[in-house]
Order: sequence, then structure tokens, then C-alpha cells
Amino acid sequence: MTMIQSSPLLSRALALDAAACAGMGALLSLAATPLSGLFALPPELLRGTGLLLLPCAALLAWLAAPATVPRLAVLAVIGLNLLWVADSLALLMLGWFAPTGLGVGFVLLQAAAVLALTTLEVKGLKRSTSGGPVLATQSGAAS
Repeated sequence: MTMIQSSPLLSRALALDAAACAGMGALLSLAATPLSGLFALPPELLRGTGLLLLPCAALLAWLAAPATVPRLAVLAVIGLNLLWVADSLALLMLGWFAPTGLGVGFVLLQAAAVLALTTLEVKGLKRSTSGGPVLATQSGAAS
């Protein structure tokens, strides 16, 4: 597994992503029913999305903290964020639901925010330096 020395930008972008996930997760989990009325989106979708975001926030916070992180983990975050944006657009374009104008605006705004965070994470990853591969050692092996 290749490790990287996290650039300050990458660490801050992951921490901001974690905070955004935690905030949005709490909002959607706790206020799914009233938001459903405003957005014309099913409360189960909103609550389920909120509950999904909470462990994501914890993982992102964990990745933001150390100076050295697995490069593959950062690439996975970037890929999942891009999938999130695509799914958000699909939710609107494929006619699965008929959200209100406020609902459409909410979905587009959060997708734009995720895309902006992803852009920062990509730039932060490019500024990070390679920490080299992690070599597994066997205990008791002859040197």
C-alpha cells in the first residue's frame, strides 16, 4: 500500500468534507420529515442519506488527522464524491421523484458543494508527497 505525506490542503479539505458530512448527516437524519415537506422528497430517502453520511464523516475525520495516509483511501474518497455528484444529478434527471423548486435547489447546491470539496481534495492530493510503500514485517523472521 502506498502512503502519502498529506499536504496541508489535503488535510484541510478532508476535514472540511468530514464537517460537511457530519452537519448534513445530522440535519437530514433529524429533520427528514419537515424537509420532506419542503423538498417533496421521501423522508426515508433523506433520513437514510443522513444516516449514511455520519459514518462517512467519521472516516473522513480519521483520514484528515494523520500526516501520512493511504493514497488509495484518498482516491476512494474522491471517487465516491464524484459518484455522489452523479447520483444527485441522476435523482433529478431520471424522474425518480418530483421535488419542489426548493428541493431541486437543495440537491444541486449540495452536489456543487461536494464537487467543490472534491476539487480541493484532488488539488491537495497533487500537492502531497509520496511516503513510499508500507512494507509488512513478519515477527520472528530472520534478518
